[in-house]
Amino acid sequence: MERRNFLKAALLGSVAGALQMKGIDLKAADKTTVETGNDMVAVMGGEPVPMYRKAIAAMGGMGKYIKKGYKVVVKPNIGWDKKPEFAANTNPELVAAIISDCFAAGASQVTVFDHCCDEWQACYEHSGIAEAARKAGAEVAFAHDEKYYKPVVLPKAVRLKNAKIHESIVDCDAWINVPILKNHGGAKMTVSMKNFMGIVWDRGFFHSNNLQQCIADASTYEKMPVLNIVDAYRIMTQNGPKGKSLDDVQLAKALFISPDIVAVDTAAIRFFSQFRKMDLASVGHIAKGEALHIGTSDLSKLKIERIKM
Repeated sequence: MERRNFLKAALLGSVAGALQMKGIDLKAADKTTVETGNDMVAVMGGEPVPMYRKAIAAMGGMGKYIKKGYKVVVKPNIGWDKKPEFAANTNPELVAAIISDCFAAGASQVTVFDHCCDEWQACYEHSGIAEAARKAGAEVAFAHDEKYYKPVVLPKAVRLKNAKIHESIVDCDAWINVPILKNHGGAKMTVSMKNFMGIVWDRGFFHSNNLQQCIADASTYEKMPVLNIVDAYRIMTQNGPKGKSLDDVQLAKALFISPDIVAVDTAAIRFFSQFRKMDLASVGHIAKGEALHIGTSDLSKLKIERIKM
């Protein structure tokens, strides 16, 4: 299956080609972004860590985002009791590489956590993320009890105007959002904005108060991630967010990185659509997030570098 999936990915030619099929010119950039470096980098065709290394270098290096002495959170998706090959959680090797880079940039502390959907200890262990994070020197935080969450106000929000957000995020100097790209039954897609549900205590409120709007609302939290790094090495194209079998998974071998949460999710979803059709309009939180001015879905406004390995 992996060979078949690899050949399918190879036929796309490049990330640029995949996106340009949808009418997006990755070469387009305005004068302001050209002078300040890349707004986004898209990498395709490599293994998780080499793709990440290419991407972060093209974004100016981790030191551009993480300064000496920073307390940092690296927030992957660890929501499900699944092994890495099922693509329900973020790739553990990618998480470890990001942690190591944060320390190399001078971080004094790196914390990893997620508010899991399945039993949290099983999620942390079987995803491989807890072990990988600890080996890289990070602290793995608990997130299974309301006492670890602090109340915040979301003044830009439409429905989710108050929330309890994990203390690691509230207290950090900077955080890096590291979702996996996959199908989701309710939200249609899991990418960077959807990954905010893992920093909030009350998931139930989202599902009973317009899920798409609440995802956008949560993403207006004033302490935005300094980077969103989308793991699209393996992607779950159906039966998300947990999946049923390896038949739900395709080997896509891609990675997207940007500080713009709307833009990076837009690019990732357009890439996903090459494997299983997904109209951007059906992922309602993207447009709602843009309406709340947290980013842009107009990729022609950005300087985007594409790298094929």
